[in-house]
This record gives sequence, structure tokens and C-alpha cells, in this order.
Amino acid sequence: MALARLAFLVFLLFAGAEFAAATRSPSAFVQNAIYSNRITIFSKTYCPYSMRAKRIFRDLKEDPYVVELDTREDGRDIQSVLLDLVGRHTVPQVFVNGQHVGGSDDTVNALSNGQLEKLLGKSQSQ
Repeated sequence: MALARLAFLVFLLFAGAEFAAATRSPSAFVQNAIYSNRITIFSKTYCPYSMRAKRIFRDLKEDPYVVELDTREDGRDIQSVLLDLVGRHTVPQVFVNGQHVGGSDDTVNALSNGQLEKLLGKSQSQ
């Protein structure tokens, strides 16, 4: 995973004008959102599971980058990219430091078992 992230970052540095055009693609947008932000949540504004995932990070005093798919013209395309990437078409889909945490239940479980704090680089006592 680290090698893939490094390769993507090198691509960002050297792609120049070609990258500017590519960022308009849903696939490039998803990759950029995941790897350019500490926490990324692909969400829908009306989804109670998405609300729960966002609340977890708010309670942790974290400020995730949230992509509200239902407010974007390319939301369905982004959701299709997520299906190809993680094998799920549901929201939310949560990523921390480039790693896929999963959906709402997965995020709750990661919080409960300490994995979320580990991914965030925090101890449970913080």
C-alpha cells in the first residue's frame, strides 16, 4: 500500500498538464481525495450511517474531508469508482491516512478496538 501511495505522489509531481485534465475523471478525483487528506469520508447528506461516521470523527475533534455524493453531478460515477476500489457501493466509505477503514459499522468497530486511534496516530487516552 505504501508503494502504491508513493507511486501516486510521484505521479502527482510529474504529470503536469496531463494530470490537470485527468483530475476531472472520477477515478482521479477519488484517488486524490483519499491520498491528499488525512481523513476522507464518501457520504450522502441524508444517510444515517454517513451521519454516524461523521459524528465519530467530530467527537474525536477531527475534521475529515467529506465528499457528499448526493450533491455532486458526478456522485454516481464516484460511487462506481468506490465499488471498483473497495468492493462496496454503499456509503459511507471512510479512509484514514490512505487506508480504507470501511463503512459506518467498520468505523464504529475500529473505534471500539483502538484501530481508529492507531490509524490516526493517537493513543486512546488522548
